[in-house]
Amino acid sequence: MIAKDAASTTPAPDHPTMLAVLRLAARAPSVHNTQPWRWVFDGVRLHLYVDADRLLPSTDPLARQLVISCGAVLHHVRTVFADRGWHTDTTRVPLPERPDHVAVISFRPWPDPPTGVHSRALAIGRRRTDRLPLYTPEGFADILPRLRMLTSPHEVELGVLDQAARPHLAAASKEADTVRDGDLLYQTELQWWVGHSEMSEGVPSSALVSEKEFARVGIGRAFPGGPHSARRAQLEDQAQLVVLSTDTDTVTAWLRTGEALSAVLLECTAAGLASCALTHITEIPAGRKLLANLVPHPAMPQVLIRIGTAPEDSDMTPPTPRRAVTDMFTVTEAH
Repeated sequence: MIAKDAASTTPAPDHPTMLAVLRLAARAPSVHNTQPWRWVFDGVRLHLYVDADRLLPSTDPLARQLVISCGAVLHHVRTVFADRGWHTDTTRVPLPERPDHVAVISFRPWPDPPTGVHSRALAIGRRRTDRLPLYTPEGFADILPRLRMLTSPHEVELGVLDQAARPHLAAASKEADTVRDGDLLYQTELQWWVGHSEMSEGVPSSALVSEKEFARVGIGRAFPGGPHSARRAQLEDQAQLVVLSTDTDTVTAWLRTGEALSAVLLECTAAGLASCALTHITEIPAGRKLLANLVPHPAMPQVLIRIGTAPEDSDMTPPTPRRAVTDMFTVTEAH
């Protein structure tokens, strides 16, 4: 640990800045919007822990998606700090005997962060999960090199799927739903976290799609049906499908997957594109094997992402709720 006398000379953001950054970064996506993270600031460094109480034991028994969610919020936090002039030196899974302690951040001033940080930080408040049908993403060929540049430092491979893969993935989605139909624990988790209003967590009804809308997408987790509606009624989904894959299947790889996912979603939002991250297919061994056979290079698929352009007349989906910062952040004294 850092000695107390070092705390006075080691730079770190002040408490109001810390709260503001964590409040914005909490907009990061997470499985079922569980927001399964805890932050601890020791006066010098910021520590990220998984919140095991928010594990979905049926949906996510190995905590893979929980850790991916923590990786997403880690990248959001680092992006906002960078935009405010702070470089974040990050150690991932610092103590092998404490896999719940997934990252520790130390700070130093950074007056000139890379180009693109500001636009991605601004995108945090605008990003939404769009489960409705999308058009082909405009300018995707131009943004693709940037997406790969952003995922590469995280040791995550971004693979672009051919449209011929769509019917196979739609079938895999349906198979995943069929497998889950008789899983009482899974269905109980889903009902607990999805479709409720006036809560600070979970997926509200306003973020769901109706059965008719979902039928024109075909690739996605089957949530309880949203309000009866037929938005984008003439549109069959044309979103580009990409896969984030890793060479290993470890806690560190999952964390880096979440960081890469955050970078992709924010860069797409900054470019005016809509997106929807999907992890349900990789929950089922058959679905993961299918994706592994579809990606260009042998790897372990972690997340499937739909990227597209929303119709110009589309109303923006209301933001999903978030917990208060005080529920996920504590301050301790450096030792």
